[in-house]
Amino acid sequence: MLIQMVSINVKQGHAADFLEAFRINYEGTRQEPGNLRFDVLRNPDDDHSFVIYEVFKSPEALDAHRKTEHYQECVRRIDPILAGPRTKTFYNVEMADFLGAGQA
Repeated sequence: MLIQMVSINVKQGHAADFLEAFRINYEGTRQEPGNLRFDVLRNPDDDHSFVIYEVFKSPEALDAHRKTEHYQECVRRIDPILAGPRTKTFYNVEMADFLGAGQA
């Protein structure tokens, strides 16, 4: 199991554009068999700062995700409105509510 958190800062005036474009990725990813969770979070102190919380069954599931049409279309649409590069941080799961008993 693999967790990826992606920090994204969007140019001023483009938060709504970002959410519209990102919905493509959100909806598609939730249908992927290797995805367990996919949350889009917004900083309450900065409307243009987002964190994407993603949980995949395996590194291979994340690799497959990056090859999907919905992911590639989302990246194509959001890249021009980003205020800087996306930063990705990876985590291994130690304890999590979404795990069944004995899976941690």
